[in-house]
Amino acid sequence: MAETTLPVVVIGAGPIGLAAAAHLLERDQNPLVLESGASVGAAIREWGHTRLFSAWRYDIDAAAQRLLEPTGWATPDLDALPTGNEIVTDYLEPLAATDALADRIRKNTRVIAVSRLGMDKTRTAGRDQAPFLVRVQSNGSVEDIPAKAVIDASGTWTQPNPIGQAGLPALGETEAISRGLITAPLPDVTGHDRNTFAGRHVLVVGAGHSAANTLLALGELAEQEPETRISWAVRGSDVTRVYGGEERDELVARGALGSRLRRLVESGRVNVHTSFTITGFTPGERLTVQASTPRGPETLDVDVLIPATGFRPNLDILKELRLELEPAVEAPLQLGPIIDPEFHSCGTVPPHGERVLAHPEPNFYIVGMKSYGRAPTFLLATGYEQVRSIAAALAGDREAADNVQLELPETGVCSTDLGGACDTPASTEASCCGPVKNNTEMEAESCCSSPQLVTIGAAPCR
Repeated sequence: MAETTLPVVVIGAGPIGLAAAAHLLERDQNPLVLESGASVGAAIREWGHTRLFSAWRYDIDAAAQRLLEPTGWATPDLDALPTGNEIVTDYLEPLAATDALADRIRKNTRVIAVSRLGMDKTRTAGRDQAPFLVRVQSNGSVEDIPAKAVIDASGTWTQPNPIGQAGLPALGETEAISRGLITAPLPDVTGHDRNTFAGRHVLVVGAGHSAANTLLALGELAEQEPETRISWAVRGSDVTRVYGGEERDELVARGALGSRLRRLVESGRVNVHTSFTITGFTPGERLTVQASTPRGPETLDVDVLIPATGFRPNLDILKELRLELEPAVEAPLQLGPIIDPEFHSCGTVPPHGERVLAHPEPNFYIVGMKSYGRAPTFLLATGYEQVRSIAAALAGDREAADNVQLELPETGVCSTDLGGACDTPASTEASCCGPVKNNTEMEAESCCSSPQLVTIGAAPCR
């Protein structure tokens, strides 16, 4: 099979993966989207009850919108704040059903390895000309798919950070998870998962907006089920930074979240444990949590623990590729230093496209949340611009690939919602055809600046 007829394999059918497919189609490329879940946006479904801070107008990719418009797609209220489930049902599912994409998405297909046809990572001769080999598992069978290029947009949702210190699971953590004493991140506290928490002592661990959302949901549950007890543990010496800008926040919904959390804590409904570094767990009928604190060792007995400690990339499927990763955050080498959360926030990350995301392995890219490795400051709009630039490069349009249209002025405080993204809208004032100003949002564990000014792709002025 000639390389020109091979597909560009896109791993993951979330917002960034489907945006990649849309941009590739506009560039006359042949995308094949591989999704491990039973539906597009499968990972989002797992936190689908959570509402985004950003309005619909900031959550839709330009190329994806151009595919949807001829179908009679009902554009959502662009000023409304969607839930994760609404992102899937009102945007991703209609996009996946378009004639252009419907036959290019394979669900229930898990990528288990990516390599080069006929050679492992030690072989150099002829490597650039060899097609990729994408090994997948589907319906109990394993298949190899040759590809012209590979774009990994698989995200980080399936790889939560451990709760213990030093980046390692605490002693007993794995057993506690297997026994259901530690839940998945962002459970549906007042809905599907209500019985897990009602009338019990619940510990939330983490200091981002995922923790804030979970604590507020537990507060609502405790009003209905007064026997419910809430504890909150953080490694820092105080929790005030989690409140964010409150009334000063240009995102009203995000500011209100901080204000509501402050009131809940000050009401005494939440027992806060600061400078609390978890060192071990003893699972039993209940869960005993051991921690190191400035006051000395402490223990806390709870019924169930909810982690809100962020996520990290799973790089196991890429072991036979020649990657160049920044050692601290596990992002592409050139990207790592400009997103390191110790030194940068959303608003201080400079524009970046295909050149910054490139690896020594030609035509292989990690995009979206996974491209930021362990850094929690990712913007959905950034991912859309990443895949626009990559699609242009794969089509041979170097000028368009290098014309990265993304500006992120630092104007405030920005933390978000999934332990690893920071999507938030800014002003939408723009003259036609000036830049389209916006942002989007999913989640962050740390404090980062916002709102941002973002120009996405070649969105038409209206």
